[in-house]
Amino acid sequence: MVILTLNCGSSSVKYQVYDWRKKSALATGIVERVTQPGSFIKHKARGKGEYNLNRECPNHEIAIRLIMDTLVDPQVGAIGNVNEIMAVGHRVVHGGEKFSQSVTITPEVITTFEELQGLAPLHNPANITGIRAAQAVLPKVRHCAVMDTAWHQTMPPESYLYALPYEWYTRYGVRRYGFHGTSFLYTAKRAAVLLGKDPFQTNLVIAHIGNGSSINAVKNGLSFDTSMGFTPLEGLVMGTRSGDHDPAIAFYIMKVTGMSNADMENALNKKSGVLGVTEKWVDRRDIEIAAAEGNERARLAQAMEGYRIRKYIGSYAAAVGGIDALVFTAGVGERGPVTRAIATQGLEYMGIEVDPEKNRVSMTRNAETCISTDRSRVKVFVIPTDEELVMTEDTYALEQGTYDVHTNFSYSFQSRDYRNPEREADLARDLEKWKGMDRILARPK
Repeated sequence: MVILTLNCGSSSVKYQVYDWRKKSALATGIVERVTQPGSFIKHKARGKGEYNLNRECPNHEIAIRLIMDTLVDPQVGAIGNVNEIMAVGHRVVHGGEKFSQSVTITPEVITTFEELQGLAPLHNPANITGIRAAQAVLPKVRHCAVMDTAWHQTMPPESYLYALPYEWYTRYGVRRYGFHGTSFLYTAKRAAVLLGKDPFQTNLVIAHIGNGSSINAVKNGLSFDTSMGFTPLEGLVMGTRSGDHDPAIAFYIMKVTGMSNADMENALNKKSGVLGVTEKWVDRRDIEIAAAEGNERARLAQAMEGYRIRKYIGSYAAAVGGIDALVFTAGVGERGPVTRAIATQGLEYMGIEVDPEKNRVSMTRNAETCISTDRSRVKVFVIPTDEELVMTEDTYALEQGTYDVHTNFSYSFQSRDYRNPEREADLARDLEKWKGMDRILARPK
C-alpha cells in the first residue's frame, strides 16, 4: 500500500511517498514558488538521486499534477502509476477546538476548515487549496487531515485560556491553540522509548526550534502547555516572528508612526525575531559565523533566543512537576549546538547538565543522540522529528478503520525495535564527518 502525504503552503507543496509494506519512503520532494514565476520541483526517489525541474505552476492543482507526473516518470519516478496510491494525508495547521485527532476529509470537514480560516489566515487557506487540488487529481482515494493543533487539545483551561473578556473565547474562539503538534507527538513518543518508560508516565519539555519555534510541556504523556498561542506569533524568539512582547508596543508604534494594522502584523510576523535584532540574518548558521567574527548584533540575537528558550524550559519543568527529559528537535534544535548550549546554560541546579563535546558533535537528523552528561539527572536528547511518518501512519489507520486518538493508539515508532532505513543509510556520512558522534547515539533502555 502506497501512501502520499502533502504539506501545502501558500507557495509550496512538500510531499512524501511511503510504501507501507516495506516500511520505507519511496520518494520525497517539494514544489516551490507555486503561484509565482520561476516555480520548480526538487525530487528524490530512493536509489535514483536528486532530480530538479523548472516548471511553471500557477496554482496548486498544477503543482500536484507535476508531482504525480514526476512520481510515475520511468527515469526518476518511484511508482508505476498513480493508481498505486491508496490514500493521501494532508497537513492542516489549524483544527480549532473541533478536532482532537486526525480525520477523513469530507465536505463537512472542509467547511469547518473554511470557518476556521480567520484563526490561521496564512496557513489554512493554502491547506484547503491543496486538499481540493489533490482531490481533483486523485478523486477516488481517501483523503485525510492531520492537524497541528490536535495534539494540544489535552491542555487544561488554565493553560489554554487568556485573562481576557471571557466572551472573546465563547464568541470568537480566542484561546491558546498551539502548533507543531505532529512534531511533538512523534518526539514525545520517541523520548518515552529512549527512557524505557510508559509514555503516559513521562514528563518532558520539548523544544521545536527552527524558523518557527515553540516549546511544549508534556505531563504524563499529554500536552499540558505550549508557547505558541492563538497564532504562531506568541512564545519564543523565532526567525522572523517576535514571540512574547508587551502588546501595548504595537499600539504605541502604530500611533507614533501611523502604521496600519496590516503593516504591524507584517512587522511582527516577518520583520522581527532574530532578523529584527540583526537587521540582516535569519539563518542561524549565518548568525553563528557573524557572532564568531565579533558582530555584536549577531551575539545579541543568539543570547536573546537562547535566554527565551531557557526561561520556558524552567517554567514548563515547574508546571509539570519536574521532567524526565529535555528534547531538542527541528532544524535548529537538531543541528544547532550553539543554540542548545545557550538555552541550557545554568540549568544544572534543575538536574540538566549538557556535555559540551557531546553537544558539539550532535549534528544529524539521521539519528537520535543523548547530549547530557552521565551524571545529569535529566536526560537531554536530540530527536530528529518525523512529521511525515505520523501523517502516514494516521492516514493508513484511517484507511483501515483502526485509527483512534493517540491515547488509545500505538505508532510503529513506539516500538523498541523501530528502525528508519533511509536515515540509517544516510547516517554513515554524518558519522564520518562528526567524529565521536557514534558514542552519543541514543538507544532504547
